[in-house]
Amino acid sequence: MVRKAAVPTASNGSYLQGQPNGRLPSLDSGQPVQEQKVVLKKKVTLLRGISIIIGTIIGAGIFISPKGILKNTGSVGMSLTVWTVCGILSLFGALCYAELGTCIKKSGGHYTYILEAFGPLPAFVRVWVELLIIRPAATAVISLAFGRYILEPFFMQCEIPELAIKLITAVGITLVMVLNSTSVSWSARIQIFLTFCKLVAILIIIVPGVIQLIKGETRHFKNAFAGNDASVMGLPLAFYSGMYAYSGWFYLNFVTEEVENPEKNIPLAICISMIIVTVGYVLTNVAYFTTISAGELLLSKAVAVTFAERLMGNFSLAVPVFVALSCFGSMNGGIFAVSRMFFVASREGHLPEILSMIHVRKHTPLPAVIVLHPLTMIMLFNGDLYSLLNFLSFARWLFIGLVVAGLIYLRYKRPDMPRPFKVPLFIPALFSFTCLFMVALSLYSDPVNTGIGFAITLTGVPAYYLFIVWDKKPKWFRKLLGKSLIIFMPFLEVYKSICESSDVLE
Repeated sequence: MVRKAAVPTASNGSYLQGQPNGRLPSLDSGQPVQEQKVVLKKKVTLLRGISIIIGTIIGAGIFISPKGILKNTGSVGMSLTVWTVCGILSLFGALCYAELGTCIKKSGGHYTYILEAFGPLPAFVRVWVELLIIRPAATAVISLAFGRYILEPFFMQCEIPELAIKLITAVGITLVMVLNSTSVSWSARIQIFLTFCKLVAILIIIVPGVIQLIKGETRHFKNAFAGNDASVMGLPLAFYSGMYAYSGWFYLNFVTEEVENPEKNIPLAICISMIIVTVGYVLTNVAYFTTISAGELLLSKAVAVTFAERLMGNFSLAVPVFVALSCFGSMNGGIFAVSRMFFVASREGHLPEILSMIHVRKHTPLPAVIVLHPLTMIMLFNGDLYSLLNFLSFARWLFIGLVVAGLIYLRYKRPDMPRPFKVPLFIPALFSFTCLFMVALSLYSDPVNTGIGFAITLTGVPAYYLFIVWDKKPKWFRKLLGKSLIIFMPFLEVYKSICESSDVLE
C-alpha cells in the first residue's frame, strides 16, 4: 500500500558507506542496493539553528508594512500588547515543537509529526498542498520582495518595471536553489551572515528609537489605549496578523536529523531565537512610534524608510538593501528547511523516490531542492500568488494545530517514549486551541476564499488513494518510473540514502 520508510538519516556522521571515494554506484554493477549508504551529515550547530529560525521568521514585513495589527486594534498600546502576546504564544508553539523534535529525531517537521500521531493520509495531504501550492507561492512572494528592494536604489526617481523585478527575482530564486544544492555548510554560513544583517537592520531602527525616548519623544504614547475601539472581529484579526508575523519558528524541526546534539540544541535554539525575535519586534514598533504617529504608519508604503528618512537623512538609502538581504535570508532558510520535508516524505513513500536521494559528493538532498524551482517559476510568472496564499493561509494553522494536538495524543498513546525535553500540558492545549481558533476565524471572516482553500486541500485525499494506496498501476506507468530513475540518478549524481531507523526514532 505505502512504500515503507527504510531510510531515516543516520547520526553516525558517515557519508557514503560501501562505495570507495564517494563515487556513484554503477546501476548495472549487480551490487545490492542495501549495501550503499548515502546520508546527510549533522552540520547544523546551535548557532546555525538560531540563524535558521531567526532568518526565516524575520522577512520584509517588519520593515515595510507592520500595520495589520495596528489597523485591527485601533490604538498604539493595544497593538504593542498584541505584538507581545503573539510572541509569547509563538514561543509556546515553538516549545511544543521542541518536545516533538527531541523525542522524534526525524526531519520533516509538520509532516513527520502528523505521520507519527495520526497516520499517512493526513500527513500526505499536508505535504501534497505544501509541494504543489503553498511553498512555491510563498517562495515566489518573498522573492518578489527581494527583487523589488534590490532594484530600489537604481530606480529612486521612477517606477521599477515589473518585468525587471520578475527577472531579478528569478535570478535570486535560482541562486538560492543552486546554493542549497551545492553545500549544506555554505548555505548555513550565508544564513548566519544574513541573520546578522537582519539583526543589524533592526538595531539601526531600535537604537535611534531609544535615543528618541531618552529625549522625551513620547507624544504618540500618551493615551496609548485611546483611539478607535477594536471591533469584535478586529482583535482576532490582529492576533491572526501577529501570529503570521512570527511564523517560521518551526523550521529547525524540518532538519532535525542534521542538528548536532538535538536534545540540547533544538530547545536552546528555539528559546533563544523566539526571545530575540519577540524583543526585536516589540522594540522596533516602539521605535516607529517615537517618530511616526499611528495614522502616518497606516499610510506609509514602507515604514522603515519613512522612519529612516526622518531621523537618518541619506542613510535611509541603505534600508532597501537591508530589506532585500532580509528577504534573501527568508528564501534561503525556507528552501533549506522545506526541502527536507519533501526528502522525508519521499523516504516514506509519499512522493517520488528520486526526491529521497542525496548527491554522493556534495551530500545535499539535491532532487528535493530543485523540484521547487520549476514550480516556483510557474507561480512567479503565471500564478495569482496572493490569492493562492489567501486560499491556503488557514491550512498552515490547521496542520500546526493538528501537530500540537498530536503531541497531547502521543502523551497518552506512547507514554513510554523518551522525552528529553517536556513542556507542561497546558502549553500545547492553549496553543492548539489558538490555532484552531484562527482556522475558525478564517472560515467566519472570509468563507469564500477559505472554502476554496479547503477544497484545494481536500484534493490530497483522492491523490493519496490514486498514487499511494492503489498498487495495481499500469505496467507502462511502473516502467516509466523505473526508466526515469535510471536516467536521473547518474545525471544528478544522486543515490538512495540508507541507514538505521533506531538512530532517528527512540
